[in-house]
Amino acid sequence: MLKLAATDLKQSLASWRLWMLLGWIEIRQRYARSRVGPFWLTISMGVIITSIGVVYGTLFGQKMSEYLPYLAASLVTWGMFASTVQEGSTAYIANAAYIRQAATPKLIYVLQVPWRNLLILAHNFVIIVLLLAIFGVPSWVSLPLFVPGLVILALNATWIAMLTGLFSARFRDLPQIVASLVQVAFYVTPIMYRPEALTRFSFLVRWNPLAYLLDVVRQPLLGQIPSTHTYMVTIAMAIVGWLFALAVTNRYLKRISYWV
Repeated sequence: MLKLAATDLKQSLASWRLWMLLGWIEIRQRYARSRVGPFWLTISMGVIITSIGVVYGTLFGQKMSEYLPYLAASLVTWGMFASTVQEGSTAYIANAAYIRQAATPKLIYVLQVPWRNLLILAHNFVIIVLLLAIFGVPSWVSLPLFVPGLVILALNATWIAMLTGLFSARFRDLPQIVASLVQVAFYVTPIMYRPEALTRFSFLVRWNPLAYLLDVVRQPLLGQIPSTHTYMVTIAMAIVGWLFALAVTNRYLKRISYWV
């Protein structure tokens, strides 16, 4: 049933050197001839976290020693997820020339997107490390759980990017719609505010799958162990999402060359 998509995925994973190289080249091209290079990403994120942290931390009456690490973990994690989904919507469109001229597996153009954003996350993670060094690590026990949480987040972001990339190749207005939806999701997801800050509207967190995706990465960094429910939701999302994305890709994979 999924033979075509599974074969393409297998070939794409086998070509890991190619999509890793494409992802790294994209980052280098953005900051070509810059002395600081990709670390402009870290500087920009640091300025954003400091600015928002001081303003919203003061407005919410938060302790900076607790709010700044929370905000940094939230924004860095969200940045990776949101950029993967948005850039995934143009994965095939941006590589149209390669797709039309070379007989390569199609999913390599999607896989380079999460890889590129994981590299960006690695640059921005310096900020989290710095804040933990200043304010202290809440718990060394929960900290290693950050790694499997990041894997779960990346898997979920990738299958969403697969779908947005495929449908955007067919419907060229979709990337703008995806960008708008991601912006709306930012405001209804507990990123700049804590989940417990919502009392009457707590359902926005309880029924928001993105809140669980953030928690599975963010909570270990803040000294908390994600609940079993959080892991069940996020892992179920990954399994169901990947099966659905592969099914859709299997159906329309051969049409991508004509759509772009």
